[in-house]
Amino acid sequence: MSLQESVSLVVLGLTIWILGTVYFAYAGPKVLETTELRYWVSFVLTPVMSAAISIAILRWRHISPPNWATAMLLLAIPGMIGEAAVLSHLPTFMPKLHGTSGSRYGAFLFATYALALGVAVIVTLRAKL
Repeated sequence: MSLQESVSLVVLGLTIWILGTVYFAYAGPKVLETTELRYWVSFVLTPVMSAAISIAILRWRHISPPNWATAMLLLAIPGMIGEAAVLSHLPTFMPKLHGTSGSRYGAFLFATYALALGVAVIVTLRAKL
């Protein structure tokens, strides 16, 4: 992967994180502070959709399977750093959410990053066999 491709992935990751954070800042109460059924449906769908978008980006950018783990990290790291700031100052960044929703939001984030990175690692390991 070239330096230009790496920078592109970081910029895409930052853009996706900004869009996702803005979405949850406004729609978070409807997703995180709702019925248990709606929460769990969202808890499953959000990581799956995020992983699918990330995989589509890797395919669109023609990233070879042996480089998927590295590429997915480049997509994920800006968001992971950003979310650390958001979670540590939740009332500032997401004033519509109750403070107690931070744990639910954090769980969404862990599941989302784990699924996307896990898929990328599996693809990379299979490509290297």
